[in-house]
Amino acid sequence: MVRTVEAAETLMGRLRRGDDLLEELTALAKGHGVRLGRVAALGAVEHARIGYYDQAAREYRFVELDRELEILALVGNVSLRDGEPMIHAHITLGDDQGRAFGGHLAPGTRVFACEFTMDVFRGEDLVRSHDEPTGLPLWPETGGPG
Repeated sequence: MVRTVEAAETLMGRLRRGDDLLEELTALAKGHGVRLGRVAALGAVEHARIGYYDQAAREYRFVELDRELEILALVGNVSLRDGEPMIHAHITLGDDQGRAFGGHLAPGTRVFACEFTMDVFRGEDLVRSHDEPTGLPLWPETGGPG
């Protein structure tokens, strides 16, 4: 499954201090009717919750980082799950010693300051469904050369 999409518009803005980063980005997508897109952000958080998918156990393990951290990069996409826009994003965070932490962005990451862009695309919806081999809600597989 390879699809061609067309850029429709780009939303840009700033989140409020104390917002839940993932929940606010999801609400933004829902509020603007975004069904297909790409998201990026930078800034800082007061508290982070990031996940790592344990492939053998087929479940996410979460790490809580209760400290000030810079958002070095946040990259993700918007697609549909159960008929609703879903943000799937990974985040890399840095501390005051130059160490980096990264993983799957999870609810519970609180914003200190955050600027985002959300690129909205036109094209056939990408719908997530349960993928038995991985246990994850994924897009349909690529069927060969695109």
